[in-house]
Amino acid sequence: MKFDDDDLLGAPTGEVPVASASDPRVTVTGADVAGYVFDEIPQVDPETLLPHWTDAPTGQVPIVVAREAADAVDPWAAIPAPAWREGEADWVAHEEHFDASLFAMDKVDDDLRPWEFSSEPILADEQILDEAPRPEPTRALRTRRPHREDLLAGRAVRQGSSRSVSIATLTGIVLAVIVLVIFYLGAAPTAVLIMAALALAAGEAFAGFRSVGAHPATILGLVAVLTLSIGVYEKGVVAIGVVTALLMMFSFVWYLNAEKMIDVVDGLGATIFVFAWVGVLGSFGVEMISPHNFASKHGLAYVLGAVWLTVANDSGALFIGRWLGKHPLNARLSPNKTIEGTVGGTILTLLVGAVVLPMIHPWTLTHGVECAVALSVVVPMGDLFESMFKRTLGVKDIGHLLPGHGGMLDRVDGLLFALPMMYFMTHLLSLS
Repeated sequence: MKFDDDDLLGAPTGEVPVASASDPRVTVTGADVAGYVFDEIPQVDPETLLPHWTDAPTGQVPIVVAREAADAVDPWAAIPAPAWREGEADWVAHEEHFDASLFAMDKVDDDLRPWEFSSEPILADEQILDEAPRPEPTRALRTRRPHREDLLAGRAVRQGSSRSVSIATLTGIVLAVIVLVIFYLGAAPTAVLIMAALALAAGEAFAGFRSVGAHPATILGLVAVLTLSIGVYEKGVVAIGVVTALLMMFSFVWYLNAEKMIDVVDGLGATIFVFAWVGVLGSFGVEMISPHNFASKHGLAYVLGAVWLTVANDSGALFIGRWLGKHPLNARLSPNKTIEGTVGGTILTLLVGAVVLPMIHPWTLTHGVECAVALSVVVPMGDLFESMFKRTLGVKDIGHLLPGHGGMLDRVDGLLFALPMMYFMTHLLSLS
């Protein structure tokens, strides 16, 4: 059959048109006119017809858009629509919907963002063909960490069991008796006591770093802390520079021979941090009791004075804080330390400096009060410094060696700041 536009104007007649040689129109044989069934005119719903492109717009909503109202019953409506993530806030807002395995990596870090990993360079076809055999693709090491507004996000301090004041008091009395007996025995036993306390504190700090995935050179760090204490006892503070330089050089060899690739910056940083915090600051106590420092061997009395003032400050802050404390000293680092407790610790420290220290030769009332004022400033700083360290690691206590007190580092945190201050005060006040 053969049709043209004029044929559609009328009803079909059933006649078969005859093609002629002069007729240039296309002839389709064996086809029916579209829309015609059994010689009947089709019934078309005018509401479903689109207007002609030359007609004015009617304002009607297409059926595709109208179906969006039925999304509540559509099972596909539960799938979130695609979102363009441009900034850090956009990414964090949808982070829970992101499947990191889509990037086909062996392991994706929690902090990794799609724009922060590096891939292998793309080689040209000629270069690929020249390589025989082709190496397996490996993931490049990240050299930069993502920026975070809150570096401590997700590291809130875990709540530990509440400490018993009676147990802590009993432990403190036992420790005080042991320390007084060892101080009475002389400088050498006291030096051994300080070295043992520093080694235990450093070990707890290294263990804290390892608990969060860092790789400090623990054995090397402990050896450095003990070597520094012995060196300072024999040669004075000049040993600090020598041992620090040796630690840096041996740390290079340590990480060079590591079994697996690790973050050397984090590992070496943790090692040097603990060495400086515990080893260097604690070595000033060994320096003062050394027989090479004070001709009259009065350094032992000054170290004992530093211990008494530190214990007074900690005890006053504890008991006054529990009794009257309402205003946190630094809620972000340690919500349990209060301004009232700090004031109470300062008052008790001044009392010990004015009453107790003058009973120990060669302490005087003036020197006792002056040193008490200085240590009242730095001892709370040492406590907050350890609180910052624990807050960063996300732990409540560094150790559990001492019942009611936590670990050794929890006990000597303020003393680590008090010993250097006492050493400087002995030179400032010309104590000998």
